[in-house]
Amino acid sequence: MSGLFGRDGFFLVAGPCALEGDELNLIVADRIAATADRLGIRAVFKGSFDKANRTSASSHRGPGLAAGLRALRRVRECTGLPVLTDIHVHGQAADVAETVDAIQIPAFLCRQTDLLVAAAETGLPVNVKKGQWMAPEDMAGPVDKLERAGCGEVVVTERGTAFGYGRWITDMRSFRIMREVTGCATVFDATHSVQLPAAGDGASGGEPRFVETLALSAVAAGADGLFVEAHPDPAGAPSDGNNMLPLDRLPGLVEACIRVREARQ
Repeated sequence: MSGLFGRDGFFLVAGPCALEGDELNLIVADRIAATADRLGIRAVFKGSFDKANRTSASSHRGPGLAAGLRALRRVRECTGLPVLTDIHVHGQAADVAETVDAIQIPAFLCRQTDLLVAAAETGLPVNVKKGQWMAPEDMAGPVDKLERAGCGEVVVTERGTAFGYGRWITDMRSFRIMREVTGCATVFDATHSVQLPAAGDGASGGEPRFVETLALSAVAAGADGLFVEAHPDPAGAPSDGNNMLPLDRLPGLVEACIRVREARQ
């Protein structure tokens, strides 16, 4: 394997939704690190310093840039895991790049040229999520922008498509199509794909009972990696708790995905 994510082996991107205090962040990160070590896979810790795309103006957004980067440094120092976070405006890229090992582009922003170029110019790997309105073959455009701006490693993430109101649908053809048109490793976002947008009282709902079903299906269909937001107490999470995976179920899910991938090969 080469690069942060690798192209030949299964990898995991996981963490809470919004970053919380060091204690919670490290509980999640330690479980991710232990799972990856036991199963012999690469893992990246994901945590957001700002959840800018919220259902309500009163929704929790996270600790902010400075505190969020301190939290990510703490995770890396204590666990050895590489860390990833998302950016929302191009001016954040340089500051974030001083701390993280990879940058993520949110789905709603995946066509924003200045944002993609700024992320690429940091020299870090970039995970770009497919917009919910886009066909998988359309991801050739964002990847081309990143590569033209000098990005050396790009992965693309499927997080569901809006075919109507109130839920995302995952087209399992996406992984093969995106790999064919971009040449990049593909990732399945197993928790945002079960989100029910704006289904709650000023917040998104979700159907987390389908996380494992969709994750295993995605790996069978060709996904190279898995993205999961996990929490020891999803009901108490300040952001996206309605679609998170309980942390104690993460190791079993990852192990099952690896078995499916081995059977697929």
